[in-house]
Amino acid sequence: MNVDWTHGAAHMWDRHQVSVQEANEALADPLAWVMDPDPKSKSGDSIRVIGLCRSREELLTVILVRDPAVSWLWGANGWPSNSSDRREYMRRRRA
Repeated sequence: MNVDWTHGAAHMWDRHQVSVQEANEALADPLAWVMDPDPKSKSGDSIRVIGLCRSREELLTVILVRDPAVSWLWGANGWPSNSSDRREYMRRRRA
């Protein structure tokens, strides 16, 4: 995925101590759970990805935003996945 973190990197680090490198690792997980559009999005323009960050040995939830004016996605946020997202990721992985 081609993601630009220009606007989201500092926010993601300040709020959740997740780096761009870690978020990108989660996005690169071949077993990542992609919800497009994000079911919690008000605009319908965001994508939620739950993926494994190997360097942290932790699942991360990463939010991307689609912008029709550009050919990439904007990286908006990322945080350690909650228990329900971890359970769903594992359920899908076993399926």
